[in-house]
Amino acid sequence: INPYGGTIEKVQLLDYLEKLNSKKFFTLLRKNKNFVYQIRSGIIQKKHNKKYQFFNKNNKFFSESSNFKLEKNKNILKIPLFFINKNILYIKIFSFKRGDYLIKINHQVFNKSLKPIKIGIFGQIDKSINTPKKYLDKKYNSISIKKFDNIAISTDFNKFKKYKFSKILKKKINLYTSKGWIAVLQQYFTSAWIIPNFSKRNNIYIKKNVDNTISAGFKSSYYSILPKKKHNFLSTIWIGPKIQNKMSKIAPFLDLTIDYGFLGFLSKPLFNLLNLLFYLIGNWGFSIIIITLIIRIITYPLSKQQFIAINKMNFLQPQIKLIKDKFSNDKERLNKEIILLYKKENLNPLMGFIPFIIQMPIFLALYYTLTNSIELRHAPFIFWIKDLSSEDPYYILPIIMSITMLVIQKISQNNVNNNSSQEQFTYIIPIIFSLFFLWLPSGLILYYIINNLITILQQKWIFYKINNKNYYIQ
Repeated sequence: INPYGGTIEKVQLLDYLEKLNSKKFFTLLRKNKNFVYQIRSGIIQKKHNKKYQFFNKNNKFFSESSNFKLEKNKNILKIPLFFINKNILYIKIFSFKRGDYLIKINHQVFNKSLKPIKIGIFGQIDKSINTPKKYLDKKYNSISIKKFDNIAISTDFNKFKKYKFSKILKKKINLYTSKGWIAVLQQYFTSAWIIPNFSKRNNIYIKKNVDNTISAGFKSSYYSILPKKKHNFLSTIWIGPKIQNKMSKIAPFLDLTIDYGFLGFLSKPLFNLLNLLFYLIGNWGFSIIIITLIIRIITYPLSKQQFIAINKMNFLQPQIKLIKDKFSNDKERLNKEIILLYKKENLNPLMGFIPFIIQMPIFLALYYTLTNSIELRHAPFIFWIKDLSSEDPYYILPIIMSITMLVIQKISQNNVNNNSSQEQFTYIIPIIFSLFFLWLPSGLILYYIINNLITILQQKWIFYKINNKNYYIQ
């Protein structure tokens, strides 16, 4: 905490490492020549000319010590800072609670003058627009920075709204609300001011500064303090990881800062189930395996119909070929005859795509869960997989996944009459997918491998029953 202004300039999170296998703690807030990410707070005074005076923006505070430590037998640490001018004694008290990322700030103002004074408080987050690469995880790139570096607000009129830095550079945001919060977002971490509840009209603002930084904060309404009296103004800020169950209890909709994308309605329950399994098992990788089994058990009836549809299509190929030969010059009649054949055999060709259509949203929801849940950051599985939220360092899982895809293609090929050009896709598709999956989270590839292994077993079993019991007529 800088004594000039009582600004929080550096925060390290002791439960999180800077990078995988690093010995350094993760530094969320810092200030140097190239980068600024800091928290300002203080009081503002309203003068007779209606101009606002930021009372302690650059004034120096004094404290009884330059180093404070939470003792082992204590749960609360209070750090008081003092500032005195002719008419006001201002004491800013930071309160830290063991194991908590919520910091409470008590602004005590003593009116030593002979006239009433009007005082409010402000809270502000300053952050550089551009983040140097050395402060980022190696898996970050320019695209992910633009995606995750945003500012979000919650007001009386909008429970959650997110602003991209690019929009703020063009237009200043200025709103009023009685409750809510304002937060600067990163992928796994955030700093969020909770709007104080003593004020019924708070100004939320976001602006670009001349020093290439963005300021996001609030100013409360004013309270009149009588001569020789004092008043306490309380404010709170969350500085730390996006922990869903804790943030939801601090302020309504604060947990929405965890960006699950447009599939949040699937990602949230998926994470809750994963979290429950992790609580029982103690390993996120095995939790992903179990949740994959659960999903495939639920969707088994659809998978069964898919494989039966494939078998029926194979059985009807000779008849379809005859129809094509007979009506090759009449496309309208050709399509009509094929549709009549499908109706006669009670076959819906779309059944082959329904399981894929269902699996795709689940796949994407799991991707958002893995890349946005702090609980899965640097979460190990077994052997060489030390971080399920990051890519496989040796690309072993993508290779295994491509092999399982090849087996699935081979089984399908053996049960459907394909021409030589179609057979080539048996080898091309797994290669394309393996290249696409190289840099995806290893937890997502683990899900896909288990999903493919279950598909292979189901294919073998259902095709066995079909071939031995004429299942195609069902």
